[in-house]
Amino acid sequence: MTGPGGAGFGDVGARLAELRQRIAAAGGDTERVRIVAVTKGLAPGAAEAALAAGCTDLGENYADELVAKAAGLRAAGRDVNVCWHLIGGIQRRSVARLAPYVGLYETVDRLAEGVALARHAPGAAVLVEVDTTGLAGRGGVAPDGAGRLVEGLVALGLDVRGLMTVAAPGDGNGARRCFAAVSSLVAELGLAEASMGMSDDFEIAVAEGSTMVRVGRALFGPRAARGAMPE
Repeated sequence: MTGPGGAGFGDVGARLAELRQRIAAAGGDTERVRIVAVTKGLAPGAAEAALAAGCTDLGENYADELVAKAAGLRAAGRDVNVCWHLIGGIQRRSVARLAPYVGLYETVDRLAEGVALARHAPGAAVLVEVDTTGLAGRGGVAPDGAGRLVEGLVALGLDVRGLMTVAAPGDGNGARRCFAAVSSLVAELGLAEASMGMSDDFEIAVAEGSTMVRVGRALFGPRAARGAMPE
Protein backbone atom coordinates (compact mmCIF):
# COMPACT_ATOMS: atom_id res chain seq x y z
CA MET A 1 0.00 0.00 0.00
CA THR A 2 1.50 3.27 -1.06
CA GLY A 3 0.65 6.91 -0.62
CA PRO A 4 1.63 10.13 -2.36
CA GLY A 5 5.10 10.02 -3.79
CA GLY A 6 5.32 6.31 -3.02
CA ALA A 7 5.15 6.82 0.75
CA GLY A 8 3.71 3.85 2.62
CA PHE A 9 0.47 3.77 4.56
CA GLY A 10 1.98 1.52 7.22
CA ASP A 11 1.94 4.23 9.90
CA VAL A 12 -1.80 4.94 9.70
CA GLY A 13 -2.47 2.89 12.82
CA ALA A 14 0.02 4.91 14.86
CA ARG A 15 -1.33 8.19 13.48
CA LEU A 16 -4.88 7.15 14.28
CA ALA A 17 -3.88 6.37 17.87
CA GLU A 18 -2.19 9.78 18.11
CA LEU A 19 -5.33 11.49 16.77
CA ARG A 20 -7.42 9.81 19.44
CA GLN A 21 -5.00 10.96 22.12
CA ARG A 22 -5.20 14.53 20.83
CA ILE A 23 -9.00 14.38 20.75
CA ALA A 24 -9.02 13.22 24.37
CA ALA A 25 -6.56 15.98 25.36
CA ALA A 26 -8.87 18.54 23.73
CA GLY A 27 -11.71 17.37 25.95
CA GLY A 28 -13.41 14.99 23.54
CA ASP A 29 -14.84 11.57 24.27
CA THR A 30 -13.03 9.19 21.92
CA GLU A 31 -16.04 6.87 22.00
CA ARG A 32 -18.25 9.74 20.81
CA VAL A 33 -16.07 11.71 18.39
CA ARG A 34 -15.89 9.89 15.07
CA ILE A 35 -12.79 10.21 12.91
CA VAL A 36 -13.55 10.36 9.19
CA ALA A 37 -10.50 9.31 7.18
CA VAL A 38 -10.43 11.47 4.05
CA THR A 39 -8.95 9.44 1.19
CA LYS A 40 -9.40 11.90 -1.67
CA GLY A 41 -6.61 11.90 -4.21
CA LEU A 42 -5.03 8.77 -2.73
CA ALA A 43 -4.71 5.22 -3.97
CA PRO A 44 -7.29 2.67 -2.78
CA GLY A 45 -4.66 1.42 -0.33
CA ALA A 46 -5.38 4.45 1.85
CA ALA A 47 -8.93 3.27 2.50
CA GLU A 48 -7.67 -0.25 3.12
CA ALA A 49 -5.07 1.03 5.60
CA ALA A 50 -7.67 3.08 7.47
CA LEU A 51 -9.95 0.05 7.73
CA ALA A 52 -7.09 -2.15 8.90
CA ALA A 53 -6.37 0.40 11.65
CA GLY A 54 -10.00 0.30 12.78
CA CYS A 55 -11.30 3.49 11.15
CA THR A 56 -14.52 2.57 9.34
CA ASP A 57 -15.68 6.10 8.48
CA LEU A 58 -14.22 7.09 5.10
CA GLY A 59 -14.65 10.43 3.34
CA GLU A 60 -14.42 11.49 -0.30
CA ASN A 61 -15.00 14.81 -2.03
CA TYR A 62 -15.61 13.56 -5.53
CA ALA A 63 -18.30 11.18 -6.77
CA ASP A 64 -16.05 9.33 -9.22
CA GLU A 65 -13.42 8.58 -6.59
CA LEU A 66 -15.95 7.56 -3.98
CA VAL A 67 -17.80 5.17 -6.29
CA ALA A 68 -14.58 3.60 -7.60
CA LYS A 69 -13.10 3.02 -4.15
CA ALA A 70 -16.36 1.90 -2.57
CA ALA A 71 -17.10 -0.49 -5.43
CA GLY A 72 -13.60 -1.94 -5.16
CA LEU A 73 -13.97 -2.59 -1.45
CA ARG A 74 -17.40 -4.13 -1.98
CA ALA A 75 -16.17 -6.43 -4.75
CA ALA A 76 -13.40 -7.62 -2.42
CA GLY A 77 -15.84 -8.16 0.45
CA ARG A 78 -14.05 -5.48 2.49
CA ASP A 79 -16.90 -3.02 2.98
CA VAL A 80 -18.58 -4.58 6.01
CA ASN A 81 -19.35 -1.81 8.56
CA VAL A 82 -17.86 0.86 6.27
CA CYS A 83 -19.64 4.23 6.25
CA TRP A 84 -18.72 6.39 3.26
CA HIS A 85 -19.16 10.14 3.81
CA LEU A 86 -19.63 12.46 0.85
CA ILE A 87 -17.85 15.60 2.05
CA GLY A 88 -17.71 17.48 -1.25
CA GLY A 89 -20.46 19.40 -3.00
CA ILE A 90 -23.50 17.39 -4.04
CA GLN A 91 -24.17 17.27 -7.77
CA ARG A 92 -27.72 16.14 -8.33
CA ARG A 93 -26.81 14.19 -11.47
CA SER A 94 -24.43 12.04 -9.40
CA VAL A 95 -26.83 11.08 -6.61
CA ALA A 96 -28.19 7.95 -8.31
CA ARG A 97 -24.79 6.32 -8.64
CA LEU A 98 -23.67 7.45 -5.17
CA ALA A 99 -26.79 6.13 -3.46
CA PRO A 100 -25.68 2.45 -3.20
CA TYR A 101 -22.52 3.44 -1.32
CA VAL A 102 -22.89 6.68 0.66
CA GLY A 103 -23.83 6.33 4.32
CA LEU A 104 -23.84 10.05 5.15
CA TYR A 105 -24.17 13.09 2.88
CA GLU A 106 -22.41 15.86 4.81
CA THR A 107 -22.87 18.89 2.58
CA VAL A 108 -26.57 19.42 1.90
CA ASP A 109 -27.18 23.16 1.63
CA ARG A 110 -30.16 23.42 -0.74
CA LEU A 111 -33.62 21.91 -0.74
CA ALA A 112 -33.13 20.87 -4.39
CA GLU A 113 -30.34 18.54 -3.27
CA GLY A 114 -32.70 17.07 -0.72
CA VAL A 115 -35.28 16.43 -3.43
CA ALA A 116 -32.70 14.50 -5.47
CA LEU A 117 -31.66 12.50 -2.41
CA ALA A 118 -35.25 11.70 -1.49
CA ARG A 119 -35.81 10.42 -5.02
CA HIS A 120 -32.71 8.24 -5.36
CA ALA A 121 -31.86 7.49 -1.71
CA PRO A 122 -35.10 7.67 0.32
CA GLY A 123 -34.48 8.17 4.01
CA ALA A 124 -30.80 9.00 3.46
CA ALA A 125 -28.79 10.26 6.42
CA VAL A 126 -27.66 13.83 5.86
CA LEU A 127 -26.00 16.80 7.51
CA VAL A 128 -26.83 20.39 6.63
CA GLU A 129 -23.73 22.39 5.75
CA VAL A 130 -23.62 25.79 7.44
CA ASP A 131 -21.32 28.62 6.34
CA THR A 132 -20.31 31.17 8.95
CA THR A 133 -17.39 32.64 6.97
CA GLY A 134 -19.04 34.44 4.06
CA LEU A 135 -16.04 33.54 1.91
CA ALA A 136 -16.65 33.50 -1.84
CA GLY A 137 -17.07 30.07 -3.33
CA ARG A 138 -17.92 28.39 -0.04
CA GLY A 139 -20.87 26.05 0.18
CA GLY A 140 -23.30 26.16 3.05
CA VAL A 141 -26.51 27.78 4.13
CA ALA A 142 -26.38 30.88 6.34
CA PRO A 143 -26.90 30.09 10.03
CA ASP A 144 -30.28 31.83 10.08
CA GLY A 145 -31.50 29.60 7.25
CA ALA A 146 -30.37 26.28 8.71
CA GLY A 147 -33.54 25.61 10.67
CA ARG A 148 -35.80 26.10 7.65
CA LEU A 149 -33.64 23.80 5.55
CA VAL A 150 -33.64 21.13 8.25
CA GLU A 151 -37.45 21.30 8.37
CA GLY A 152 -37.69 21.02 4.59
CA LEU A 153 -35.38 18.01 4.45
CA VAL A 154 -37.23 16.24 7.25
CA ALA A 155 -40.48 16.84 5.36
CA LEU A 156 -38.89 15.02 2.40
CA GLY A 157 -38.34 11.99 4.62
CA LEU A 158 -34.57 12.44 4.99
CA ASP A 159 -32.77 11.57 8.23
CA VAL A 160 -31.18 14.86 9.26
CA ARG A 161 -28.50 13.92 11.79
CA GLY A 162 -26.90 17.31 12.37
CA LEU A 163 -24.84 20.13 10.91
CA MET A 164 -21.46 20.37 9.19
CA THR A 165 -19.17 23.37 8.78
CA VAL A 166 -15.75 24.40 7.50
CA ALA A 167 -13.94 27.23 9.27
CA ALA A 168 -11.86 29.87 7.52
CA PRO A 169 -8.24 28.65 7.20
CA GLY A 170 -5.42 30.10 9.25
CA ASP A 171 -7.55 31.88 11.86
CA GLY A 172 -7.72 30.02 15.15
CA ASN A 173 -9.93 32.58 16.86
CA GLY A 174 -12.25 32.70 13.88
CA ALA A 175 -12.42 28.92 13.80
CA ARG A 176 -13.37 28.84 17.47
CA ARG A 177 -16.19 31.35 16.88
CA CYS A 178 -17.38 29.35 13.88
CA PHE A 179 -17.42 26.04 15.73
CA ALA A 180 -19.05 27.51 18.83
CA ALA A 181 -21.82 29.07 16.75
CA VAL A 182 -22.55 25.87 14.84
CA SER A 183 -22.41 23.75 18.01
CA SER A 184 -24.97 26.06 19.61
CA LEU A 185 -27.15 25.78 16.53
CA VAL A 186 -26.99 21.98 16.66
CA ALA A 187 -28.27 22.11 20.24
CA GLU A 188 -30.92 24.69 19.40
CA LEU A 189 -32.29 22.52 16.59
CA GLY A 190 -32.25 19.38 18.72
CA LEU A 191 -29.80 17.55 16.46
CA ALA A 192 -27.17 15.00 17.41
CA GLU A 193 -24.13 15.53 15.19
CA ALA A 194 -21.70 18.40 14.64
CA SER A 195 -19.18 17.61 11.90
CA MET A 196 -16.53 20.22 12.57
CA GLY A 197 -12.78 20.29 12.28
CA MET A 198 -10.10 19.09 9.88
CA SER A 199 -6.39 18.34 10.17
CA ASP A 200 -5.38 21.90 11.08
CA ASP A 201 -8.18 22.79 13.49
CA PHE A 202 -9.85 19.63 14.79
CA GLU A 203 -8.68 20.18 18.36
CA ILE A 204 -10.42 23.57 18.47
CA ALA A 205 -13.52 21.93 17.00
CA VAL A 206 -13.50 19.14 19.58
CA ALA A 207 -13.19 21.66 22.38
CA GLU A 208 -16.29 23.41 21.00
CA GLY A 209 -18.38 20.24 20.79
CA SER A 210 -17.56 18.49 17.53
CA THR A 211 -18.77 14.90 17.27
CA MET A 212 -17.11 14.18 13.93
CA VAL A 213 -13.73 15.32 12.54
CA ARG A 214 -12.65 14.97 8.91
CA VAL A 215 -8.92 14.34 8.58
CA GLY A 216 -6.73 13.40 5.67
CA ARG A 217 -3.20 14.78 6.07
CA ALA A 218 -3.18 13.94 9.77
CA LEU A 219 -3.62 10.27 8.84
CA PHE A 220 -1.99 9.90 5.44
CA GLY A 221 0.43 12.81 5.08
CA PRO A 222 0.35 15.59 2.46
CA ARG A 223 -0.96 15.07 -1.03
CA ALA A 224 -0.78 16.94 -4.31
CA ALA A 225 -3.01 20.03 -4.44
CA ARG A 226 -6.16 19.61 -6.48
CA GLY A 227 -8.14 22.73 -5.73
CA ALA A 228 -10.56 21.04 -3.34
CA MET A 229 -11.34 22.13 0.18
CA PRO A 230 -8.65 21.23 2.71
CA GLU A 231 -9.12 18.36 5.11
